[in-house]
Amino acid sequence: MLAVVQRVSRAAVRVDARVTGEIGVGLLVLLGVRQGDAAADASWLAAKISSLRIFPDGEGKMNRGLDEAGGAMLVVSQFTLLGDCVKGRRPSFTHAAPPEDANRLYERFCSAVRGLGVRVETGVFQAMMEVELVNDGPVTLLVDSGPWKARRGGTEMT
Repeated sequence: MLAVVQRVSRAAVRVDARVTGEIGVGLLVLLGVRQGDAAADASWLAAKISSLRIFPDGEGKMNRGLDEAGGAMLVVSQFTLLGDCVKGRRPSFTHAAPPEDANRLYERFCSAVRGLGVRVETGVFQAMMEVELVNDGPVTLLVDSGPWKARRGGTEMT
């Protein structure tokens, strides 16, 4: 799984001009699911992102976590993160998981984050969405479960 994590002062997602998820201070997570990803990827990624210390402390250093900042998480499914642009001019999405698998793991990720005590708002899976955000910092990170899985032999399938 691949996530673009943005520290935000506020973020919202709309479908058909209706707000489906909105947060103040927190993290906007654009989440892509690859073929071969499993529940273990979702659990690892949820724990990793939820525990990142990327919020400023009293001295302005990134020493505080999402919980200490009193933040929430807005999670938006984004299969285009897995677009391969190496050949041609049109991205190939052959590495993206099929929709039914991607939705299952997207929901698993959101559930795992909620299980860690974080308020989670979401977009709508497979919908055309408008995402609005104010990136705080700006702070933007890529978090990928691939290297974690590779270190463990790629057999995590819980």
